[in-house]
Formats: sequence, structure tokens, C-alpha cells
Amino acid sequence: MNLLVTGGCGFIGSHFIERWLRRQGADARDRVVNLDLLTYAGHRANLTSFADDPRHVFVQGDIGDETLVGELLAQHEIGAIVNFAAESHVDRSIDSPAPFIRTNIVGTERLLSAAQRHCAATGRASSFRFLHVSTDEVFGDLPAGVPPATETSPYAPRSPYAASKAAADHLVRAYGHTYGLPVLITYCCNNYGPRQLPEKLIPLALHRAIEGKDIPVYGDGLQIREWLHVADHADAVIRVLESGRPGESYAISSGDALTNLELLRLLCELLDHKRPLDGGRRYASQLVHVADRPGHDRRYALDPTKISSELGWRTSHTLRAGLDATIDWYLSHPEWTSAVMAARHASQRLGTGQLPPR
Repeated sequence: MNLLVTGGCGFIGSHFIERWLRRQGADARDRVVNLDLLTYAGHRANLTSFADDPRHVFVQGDIGDETLVGELLAQHEIGAIVNFAAESHVDRSIDSPAPFIRTNIVGTERLLSAAQRHCAATGRASSFRFLHVSTDEVFGDLPAGVPPATETSPYAPRSPYAASKAAADHLVRAYGHTYGLPVLITYCCNNYGPRQLPEKLIPLALHRAIEGKDIPVYGDGLQIREWLHVADHADAVIRVLESGRPGESYAISSGDALTNLELLRLLCELLDHKRPLDGGRRYASQLVHVADRPGHDRRYALDPTKISSELGWRTSHTLRAGLDATIDWYLSHPEWTSAVMAARHASQRLGTGQLPPR
């Protein structure tokens, strides 16, 4: 099965492609067509090990370019689309919601439209799959004591980012119901691991800690999040793609819930052992509480019972061991962080340009 993976040069998308190709084996003939616009969040260096692999075809382009997507689907005889492409940083969505609407909503609709026309033209609707990667944030803030969200929980997005993802989810379901497109949706909790953009909490904290700068803590730091290693997330998406039932959705979570403050203190503790500071100082002394994010949700949580019971998926990384290995990766790859930070500052493209014409 040839795949079209959107946003494949990003953090989660690149790990998915890497694990998919390694799982298929070097002798497999199935291709992964990696469509990525290469904004500040996508970097071809994330897939350097597959740069010359004929199974990996990179195409720089926009998911909103319906003509390009249609051509790729036909040319490569695509049997499934895995949609990772998204504007995903909540702070950026607060500063400027428009790029999130363009990419996450309009871009997803155009991708769906191209997929629907491809299935109609080839008669392959029954075997085709459109897997859309969503987020726990569409379910909104869960008060303490309320059970984790399930696949049937009501949507209650509370940030422009979450609202744009919720809208995209509704479009995916609508195309499944109206046109018979075989769609799948996955929700995931917070991811961590190698190659994550340093604007996200864990790599940002590590970067600032190592540079001796203040490590910002939003508000009181008691916001609760679940943390999932990116490799476990990629494996879950593979499981859903291969065995998930069309029209269904699956929540992916580790159940490892910490407050942001607890997480940052754990990171500091691990760093204290790996790279001790002079004079017995502790990295936790660099934690500084700053003004909270507007509308900051207190708690997200997902119940992974469905994917575990139906598809047999389980996490393979404990949080402490996963964080420990993640810190080791960043400490041994300072050039990656430097290059990504330089590209981030050089690029002001947040998807603010006009979408390609239909």
C-alpha cells in the first residue's frame, strides 16, 4: 500500500514515516509520498536517513493545493492518506488564528475533496483509508474528578487551535458519512521525544536550562497533561491504519499524567544527574513563573481503552525512561537544535499566504 503522508517532515510525521519504512523492510516496494510545505515546523533533516531511499518520495507542497494532491494520488496509486499536516502551537493560534483556519480547516477539506475524487475515479473506495490525526484538546478542559474523554465525548474546544482541529474532525466525519470515504480519526495526548520543535514545553525547557536561562512556567504550573512518547504514538497510528474500522475514532494516551510543574521538576532532576551545574546548583532554580496563557485549560485526559481492547495497542515507553532517553538525544544533538532554531527565526511563514486555487 502506497501512502501519502502530509506533514511528514514535522515532529510526529517524521517519526511515523521512519517507523513505517523500517517496519516494512528495505526490500518492500511500497512507497511513502511525503507532502510537506516546509514551514518553520518541517525540516527535511528529520528524515536524513531516508534521503536516498527510493521508498521515500519527498514533495514540497501545500495540502490546500487540490490539483497537486490529486496528481500525487493518481501518479503514485495511493491507497491511504495519513494527515499530520497542521498548525499546532496554541500560543501561535492565540496570536494569529487565521493560519490555523487556512491549514487545519480549509486545507483538510481540500485534502478530503481530492481523496474523494480519487476514490470515485479509481473505484477503490472500499480499500482506501483517510486517517486524520487530531488532538485531545478538542474535548476541552476536564475538571478534576471527571473521567478521561472517550471517542464519544462531546467536543468543547477552547482555543483557536483546538477549534480548528475540531472543525477539521467534523469535516472528516462528514466526508465519511456523505460520500462514503473510509475515514479514521485518532486523538492523542501531548507527545515528547527526539526532534520536537523547541517551542514545545519539553525541548524549550531543556534548551533554556542548558543555556542557563530562566525556564518559564505558565501561571501556577498546575495544568495537568498526559505525556506519550512519539514512537508509541507513531506505532498506534500504524495500528489504526492497518486494523482500524472505517468510520471509527481512537483515543491514544499513555495515562502518564503530570502537572506542568511536576514535569519540569522531573526534567531538571534528570538534568542534574546528566549535566551537573557548578557549585551544587540545581536546574530547578531556573524555574520562573510567568503570566499564564489566555484561556489556559487546566486538564486534558484521554481513555485509551478502545484502541487497547480492539487493536491490542500498548505503550512501550515509561515516562521516566522515555524522558531520560529524550534528554540524552538533545544533549548529543546540539547541532539539530541550533539549525532548527536558526530556521525558525529566519522563517516568518506561518501559513499566512493565500491557499492555492482549487
